[in-house]
Amino acid sequence: MTVVVFALVALAVLALLVLVHRWVWIRLVRDTTAPGGRARRAGAWLLIALPLLSVAALVSGRAGAPFAVQQAVSWPGYLWLALLLYLVLALLVAEPVRFVWLRRARPASPTPAPVPEPATATHRDSAPDPGPGTSPASPGANPASPAFEARGSGSGAPEGATQTRRVFVARTLAAAAVTAAGATVAYGTHGVLRGPRVKRVTVPLAKLPRAAHGFRIAVVSDVHLGPVLGRAHTERIVRTVNSTQPDLIAIVGDLVDGSVPDLGPAAEPLARLRARHGSFFVTGNHEYFSGAQQWVDHVRELGLHPLENARTELPGFDLAGVNDVAGESEGHGPDFAKALGDRDRGRTAVLLAHQPIVIHDAVEHGVDLQLSGHTHGGQLWPGNYLADLANPTVAGLERYGDTQLYVSRGAGAWGPPVRVGAPSDITVVELASYQS
Repeated sequence: MTVVVFALVALAVLALLVLVHRWVWIRLVRDTTAPGGRARRAGAWLLIALPLLSVAALVSGRAGAPFAVQQAVSWPGYLWLALLLYLVLALLVAEPVRFVWLRRARPASPTPAPVPEPATATHRDSAPDPGPGTSPASPGANPASPAFEARGSGSGAPEGATQTRRVFVARTLAAAAVTAAGATVAYGTHGVLRGPRVKRVTVPLAKLPRAAHGFRIAVVSDVHLGPVLGRAHTERIVRTVNSTQPDLIAIVGDLVDGSVPDLGPAAEPLARLRARHGSFFVTGNHEYFSGAQQWVDHVRELGLHPLENARTELPGFDLAGVNDVAGESEGHGPDFAKALGDRDRGRTAVLLAHQPIVIHDAVEHGVDLQLSGHTHGGQLWPGNYLADLANPTVAGLERYGDTQLYVSRGAGAWGPPVRVGAPSDITVVELASYQS
C-alpha cells in the first residue's frame, strides 16, 4: 500500500512539474518569439534539457552514478530548480500586470463604414470602365466594399498593432521575471558559497552551576557535503568555527550527502576542529541515505566523538545525543531511555538531536536544552511556511515547558546551493547560570 501511495504522489508531482514547465514555456518562449524561429526552438530545447538535468541531479546519487557524473549534473540541475521556483513566483505576480496593461491599451472598436446601396443595371452600365485587368464585380474594384473591409481587417493596422503590443508586453514582463528570478538566485548562491555567518545566542539554564556560566557550544548543522558543496566548503566552516574559540563543538546531523569513498576527502578538514572539550556528532536523516555507520566510523577517525544514544558528563552538565528518527528503518532510531534514562536529574542536560520533532521526548526525559537543525530555516522562501507545518520550531530559540529548543538554520544547503530569506549560520550558544 505504501508503494502505491508513493507512486501516486510521484505521478502527481511529475504531472505538476510538466504543467509548470509548459506554462513557463508559454510565457517566456511562445509569447515572446516568432513561430518556427531559432529563438523559439532554442527556448523549447532549453526547457526540455534543464528539467531532465534536475531529475538527474536528484536521482544520480541514489542510482549509484559515478561521482564525476553527479557533480556534472548537480550544479545546473539544482540551480534550475531554484530558478524555476522564483520564475514561477515572478510570473504569477506578472499575470495581473499583463491583464491590466493589455486591457488599458486595447484600442476602441472602429465605427463600421456605411454599406452603399446596390447599384442598378443602369448605374453599372453608366459607370466608368475600371480599366483593363479588373472585373467590375471584383471586390478589389471598390475599396469601400464590405468584402474589401473584411479582407483588410484581417491584416490591417488595428490588429497588427494589437499583436505588436501583446508581444511587447510579453517580452517586457518576461525580461522582468527572468531578471528578478536570476538576481534572487544569484544572491542566494553567493550567500551559500561565501560560507555561514556566526550567530550568538545566550540561553539561561536554571540548574546550570555558576562554574559552567559562559560555557560556549558551537552548533553546526546541515553542512550537506556532496556533489555541489565539497572540501572548500568544509574548510570555510572549520575556519569559522575555530575563530569563535568554543568550549565544545556540536555537529547535529546531515553532515553529508554521499558515501565515504566519494566524500571522505571533502570531510577531512573536520580533523582540524579545535575546542577545549572536543567535538561531538549525531546522525541526521541524510546520513541514513549515505551509509550512517560508515560515516560514524569515519568521523571518529577524524577526531569527532559520535553520540549514538549516549551521554557524557562534562563540567557542570550532561551532554547527550540521540540517533535521528530516520534510523528507525534500520533499527537504529533514537533511544531516549538509553541516552537519558539513568542520569541524575539534578544536573543540567543538553541534548543533541537532529530533528526538532523529538522535543516532546526531550521534555519527558527532563532535558533542559535541545540543540537541533534539519529545517534549514526553510532555505528558500516561502519554504519557511512549509517547514513550519512539519516542525515545532523552524529556527531560533523557543521554550516547551521546562525545556528550551534551539534550531539552527544550518551551515550549508541541500539540493540547490541557494538560500533566500534563511541565511546559513553557525551558532555559538552560550550557557548562562541563574546563580551567577
